[in-house]
Amino acid sequence: MIRAEKLSKHYGSLVALDQVDLHVPKGEILGFLGPNGAGKSTALRLLSGYLPPTAGKASIAGHDLVQDSLSARAHLGYLPEHFVAPADLRVGEYLRFRARLKGLSRAEAKTQIAAVSKRLAISDRLRQPFLALSKGFRQRIGLADALLGDPPALLLDEPFSGLDPLQREEFRSILRELADDGKAILFSSHVLPEVEEIADRILVLVRGRARAVGTLADLRQVQQQTGMCEIRFEGDHQQALSALLSSRWGEQVQGLQEHAGGLRFRLAPEVPRTEVFQTLANADYGVVALQEIQPDLEDLFRQLVTTEAKACEPS
Repeated sequence: MIRAEKLSKHYGSLVALDQVDLHVPKGEILGFLGPNGAGKSTALRLLSGYLPPTAGKASIAGHDLVQDSLSARAHLGYLPEHFVAPADLRVGEYLRFRARLKGLSRAEAKTQIAAVSKRLAISDRLRQPFLALSKGFRQRIGLADALLGDPPALLLDEPFSGLDPLQREEFRSILRELADDGKAILFSSHVLPEVEEIADRILVLVRGRARAVGTLADLRQVQQQTGMCEIRFEGDHQQALSALLSSRWGEQVQGLQEHAGGLRFRLAPEVPRTEVFQTLANADYGVVALQEIQPDLEDLFRQLVTTEAKACEPS
């Protein structure tokens, strides 16, 4: 439904997006993940038809975004990162204007506005001016706009930005329902738990390049994140950290990070966990437990970004 092949965007010598491939079929939610400047918003602008690509191609529902741009965009709903509407315009007036702009008749516009308003729980906001809405309801109005015309594909740029936990939960439920109805959804986010919670697959962008794509299980396999350990302590763990790094296993400790008052790191499979634990426990560092863990998306994301940064360092 949403497809890109070798999609690239250059601004002079700056490569904002570099040969990115992706495919989002009906009923799937693909999460775009990456640090600031990774190219997420650039990719969404290319896929929305807002920007032309330097190279490669993209299509929506089989319609090429360059060769058949109007048809492609007719099958697409787009929520930009900073959605705005005229401050004094009432919500209902704005949605009617947008519906007519998308080619809906008055009757179609009335029917669809009523339907999306009910679905997004904004029926009681239609007579309010945009200026009076909270951030959460502004996001809902932006999504209502994107849904007018019933497009089969949705592009959402940072849809959870600025939302409180309850609003994020509600918005997440709405997106899941839309995917269950068969819509292809591509969204970008900096909120890693949201991506991990809702995305069927994840595409990680770093420096304009797709570094990994797949389910969370796929990413773990690609990154070979076996051997991730976590040590928890009752007290201060700084002495234990020094002891661990100076031990005979110190050189095999990778990806070290502090986590919730403890330490996380990777060890090669041949390193005996029981000996590591016993050494730290005998030294009376307040060790409570050492266990193997499955890395979460934050662990994987940090590893991907760190690996890319090291690869770009001058030799």
